Amino acid sequence: MKKRKLVARICADGYLGLVLALMYLPIFLIIVFSFSGTSRFTFSNGFTFDSYKTLFDPEQNAGLLDALKNTAILAVSASVISTVLGAFSTIGIFALGRRTKKVVLTVNQLPMINSEVVMAVSLMVFFATDFISVIFPQGMTRLIISHVAFCTPYVILSILPRLQRMDPNMYEAALDLGANPFVAMIKVVFPYIMPGIISGFAMAFTLSLDDFIITQFNKGDTGIETLSTYIYEDARVKSLEPFWFAVFSIFFVVMFTLLLLMNIKRTQKEMAK
Repeated sequence: MKKRKLVARICADGYLGLVLALMYLPIFLIIVFSFSGTSRFTFSNGFTFDSYKTLFDPEQNAGLLDALKNTAILAVSASVISTVLGAFSTIGIFALGRRTKKVVLTVNQLPMINSEVVMAVSLMVFFATDFISVIFPQGMTRLIISHVAFCTPYVILSILPRLQRMDPNMYEAALDLGANPFVAMIKVVFPYIMPGIISGFAMAFTLSLDDFIITQFNKGDTGIETLSTYIYEDARVKSLEPFWFAVFSIFFVVMFTLLLLMNIKRTQKEMAK
């Protein structure tokens, strides 16, 4: 019996280790070879910081800073709008009847289930119509609307479970104490669902930051490049240059550090309770 448990434990740990290796080994290799100064995955030049130094050379990375700025503007704008729309939409969906709620939630899941290519082409056709193209000309506005369209459903699904666990008597008690519905929602409902709102914002920000297909199809001929489209164009013309390894490494370290700090803060709050 003990041998069976030991074998099962070894198999379970081995399977977990294999999954983690498949997920993180490629990222680890990118970080390691970012110090090689070459894109051939060798240390023929020795251990060097040349890839990182190139990031500060405007002649080597022309357009990278503009791409980073556009990516940040797009991700922040889309995530903020998606979070606001998603929060109020979730409250509205929660107040619907059972059958209507099921229908609305099913429709809400369509952008997530549907292929991203289909959504990208659909948005491109939508913006190409005569009436819409006049209202929303090519530019950052189209990209923000496109990103909001596919980020909002994720925000709704992040907030809804938190809202479902809330005691409805809390909201009714606020009304009995003299608060109007809007004040009760702001001072009672929103503070309770704030963890879901923060999670939805983080998810929307990550999705917008990472998107390529929808951005590529809807950026038009404006010359606007985000980090993903800039990498694609640069790699297509010049192949993958060594300084991209440094960019990828910095992105991973920053995101990993933020995630670690958030988890530490969450653990400290849970322990304080």
